[in-house]
Amino acid sequence: MQKLAAQVMKFGVVGVVAFCIDYGVMVLLTEVCGVWYLLSSVISFTVSTVFNYLASMRYVFRHKQGMSRRKEFAIFVVLSVIGLGLNSLIMWAGQSGLGISYLIVKFFATAVVMVWNFVTRKKFLDAGDEPGELFTDIE
Repeated sequence: MQKLAAQVMKFGVVGVVAFCIDYGVMVLLTEVCGVWYLLSSVISFTVSTVFNYLASMRYVFRHKQGMSRRKEFAIFVVLSVIGLGLNSLIMWAGQSGLGISYLIVKFFATAVVMVWNFVTRKKFLDAGDEPGELFTDIE
């Protein structure tokens, strides 16, 4: 249980940084560049996903022995695309459907997708206690 708590904490730190990237790029594109909020949300989500992959697979999850990096990345992308779909649906429903500012809806969308990301990445990508490659441990 202690290992899971530490992993959730690491995931939270990576998630906060990824959220700052996501939110910052979205606001920059929408407010400064005049990009439609939904398109800017997709772009910012994609940018933050690249960071999230690199950081998550280095600091949060253990590489499964026998799984190629190509397969690992492909699974990560598939899970992220589903997360992007959830994010976009929530953004659209909140802003266009309910009339809530995209700036506020993004927080809710991020919370939902964060849970999706942790649960699915833990299930499909994490080696857990099985022998595997451990890049580094920040403890």
